[in-house]
Amino acid sequence: MTDFLTDVKTLRERARKEIDKGPVTDAYGADLQRVLQVLNEALATELVCVLRYKRHYYTATGLYSEPVAAEFLEHAGEEQEHADKLATRIVQLGGEPDFDPDTLSTRSHTPYDASADLIEMVKEDLIAERVAVASYTEICQWLGDKDPTTRRVFEDLLAQEEEHADDLRGLLERIPGSGGAG
Repeated sequence: MTDFLTDVKTLRERARKEIDKGPVTDAYGADLQRVLQVLNEALATELVCVLRYKRHYYTATGLYSEPVAAEFLEHAGEEQEHADKLATRIVQLGGEPDFDPDTLSTRSHTPYDASADLIEMVKEDLIAERVAVASYTEICQWLGDKDPTTRRVFEDLLAQEEEHADDLRGLLERIPGSGGAG
């Protein structure tokens, strides 16, 4: 046995001692309260994204609206899955997911958008995805090896947010008069 590993007897004693903490053990290296706050901010972000995409889905009109609206609906579903993953992780860590609609938009990293123009909808969604990409990249770096499970949750979300941004950029390039993504 190597020097850096805790002996089995000590591991078992510690596990019994604070059984109410669930998966959070002495080996947990992050600031738990700050991690819960960050998770709840990300939860708010994902919920606002769901609402924005749903609104855009239902209000998209015009010649190119059908494929764009379908993309909005797909993204809304995936953002809801993200929210569910974040809420699950919050509960695993002993926290409470914050779904309070009164403070949702103030806690979200991305804004809600009520654009009526199809091109503006796509642009606003692309901007929101870019905000999420930047935010989740920073969160992954901040977590490092202090909470690898939460970091992996954010890494999974990050990969899908990058895919969403790429999808939206592609839509802009195909809509005449949009000026592309730039």
